[in-house]
This record gives sequence, structure tokens and C-alpha cells, in this order.
Amino acid sequence: MGVATTYSAPAGRCWAPAARAAASRHNAASEAREEGEDGVFTTKHKGDAAEQRALTHLEEAGLRLVERNYRVARGPRARAGEVDLIMRERDGTLVFVEVRERASADHGGAAASITAAKRRSIILAARHYLLRLGSPPPCRFDVVAIDAGRLRWLKAAFDAS
Repeated sequence: MGVATTYSAPAGRCWAPAARAAASRHNAASEAREEGEDGVFTTKHKGDAAEQRALTHLEEAGLRLVERNYRVARGPRARAGEVDLIMRERDGTLVFVEVRERASADHGGAAASITAAKRRSIILAARHYLLRLGSPPPCRFDVVAIDAGRLRWLKAAFDAS
């Protein structure tokens, strides 16, 4: 019999001491990842900060926020698609924005990290969003790439074809 693979509370004394210790370490690590530790930002915190920086930049450029973190579910626990920011230009164009941040521009940087699968996911979510509208406006897909703190706004970075 191996070490327990689930880390829920044990019923009685059914866990071996090693399994109990593993569960305790797992729970402590999970809490640290979610909440962050003194001065240490989690991946989610970094992503939220990058999205906020991108949003501020786009709003200063005249775009208006329509929706943030629009998600389409594939099932009860799986996402099929997500758009970080949905913005509207002054002329009415709907802009679906993917925000990416990387500590350095190595390996192509933030923009290069958007794979074909990620683009399909964004396009799927955008199509789902557009179905909600009676008459869809013109739209485009932009990327805000932040490499080593430097922000670049790539308009029409990819299309839905």
C-alpha cells in the first residue's frame, strides 16, 4: 500500500505518519502559493498586476473596459477559453486582449509565448462573447506583452482565421 494521494482530513488513524507529514507539507505549500509570502508575489498576483498595468495603458490610450477575464467553460472544472481584457475603441471596435509578462525577452519573450493553442482558446472565448451581441461590431485581437518591465501593445497581433 502506498502513501495516500488525497490530502483531505484523515478519518481516525488510517494514515501512516509519513502520509500525514506529506499532507501537512502539501497544505502549507498550497496556502503559500495562493496567499503569497512576505514580499513574494505568486504567479496569480504577478498576472493580476500585469493585467492591471495593461488595462491602465489601454485606458490612457482611449479604450474603455467592457469585461475582464471573460471565461468559457468546457465543463464543470475545465475552461475552454479565456480573454484577459475585452476593450472598446472610440470607433466601436471590440478589442480582445491577451496580456503576457516575462521576466526577460529570452526565448522570444512574452509575445512569443502565446501558442497556437492559446490563440484558439482566445478565439473560442471571443466567438462565444460575440454570440451574446445582437449585431457584432468590428473586432480584433491585440496582445500586450511585458518583457523585463517594458510594455508593448501589439495591435491586431493575430486574427481568427
